[in-house]
Amino acid sequence: MSKKKDKDIQTEDKTEDVCHDGETLVESEDSPDQADLIEELEDKLLRSRAEIENLSRRHLVDLEKAHKYGVENLLSELLPVIDNLEHAINNFGDDSRSEDREGIELTLKSFESALDKFNMIPINPLGEEFNPEMHEAVSIQPDKDLEDNQISDVLQRGWQVHERVVRPARVIVVKN
Repeated sequence: MSKKKDKDIQTEDKTEDVCHDGETLVESEDSPDQADLIEELEDKLLRSRAEIENLSRRHLVDLEKAHKYGVENLLSELLPVIDNLEHAINNFGDDSRSEDREGIELTLKSFESALDKFNMIPINPLGEEFNPEMHEAVSIQPDKDLEDNQISDVLQRGWQVHERVVRPARVIVVKN
């Protein structure tokens, strides 16, 4: 088709109206294909907006978790230091100097109070019910004084940041 015929066909579908401002408005009669296209584009726009909102929410949640649990790696690296201080305290004999033991105990207490400021909490479940999410059973032993699945001894304390377990407590569980 020639350009003139295309132009004539386009103007046949349009009607002109004049606004009260004197501007000419051109309205076109929507064909079914155009209506479908408009509906499809509106749907895509709506979905795009929803996707952007979801990404924004996800980003905020991820950022919040990063702030909340960002110290988890640091705690994991400090756990052996805490364990060594506890072993040192436990290995002091009665004939050892009490000043040395007190110094290590004070160091451990100040270390734990610093960790507590960042919501790093020790798990020391002696006498509690065994919970596989927070405890690691290393051994089972019979004990008539305690009930089944109760923790009789803690071999190594566990640690958690907020409600997330960094290291489970290693325990001995009672089984009669």
